[in-house]
Amino acid sequence: MKYLVHHFKKELGRHIFDYLLLITAGIFFLVSVNIFKGERLLEFIVLLSFASFYIIWGIYHHLIEDSLHLKIVIEYILIGFTILFLLKIIIFP
Repeated sequence: MKYLVHHFKKELGRHIFDYLLLITAGIFFLVSVNIFKGERLLEFIVLLSFASFYIIWGIYHHLIEDSLHLKIVIEYILIGFTILFLLKIIIFP
């Protein structure tokens, strides 16, 4: 557990801008979904935009670390589309 906390602190310290960008986009996403509540098309566009941003952010993050591999790209695409479909089910009952 101590190693995990140390690793997170080290990772956050080295990539503070990346994580602040992701958190800011997440907050912007939540606010946008709340603003466009009830307008299904706009909610879906915001949701699709956030999933696309997440995929691009993940690729960028690993690209600057020189740890980008095809497996990582596929992982971010799968996570992004999983988020998209799960939130689509929640938002559009």
